[in-house]
Amino acid sequence: MKKTLNIDAKLLKEAKEASGAGTDTETVRKGLEALVRHAAYQRLATFRGMESHAQDVPRRREEPTSKRRPKRTAA
Repeated sequence: MKKTLNIDAKLLKEAKEASGAGTDTETVRKGLEALVRHAAYQRLATFRGMESHAQDVPRRREEPTSKRRPKRTAA
């Protein structure tokens, strides 16, 4: 979809450098995606601690006793 936008040239340049985007279109797309992710994070953060009788979700597997894997022996 094509849109005509009035964006400050200095701000666009800074955003392009910060995002590593190659084009103005990619810069705007990355900025909008970041804004949407941030808003979703903020909404989730408001729920922290709201469920007073929520229980921890049990883990599916046990914690490993050792972080190292046993070495395989040649057969």
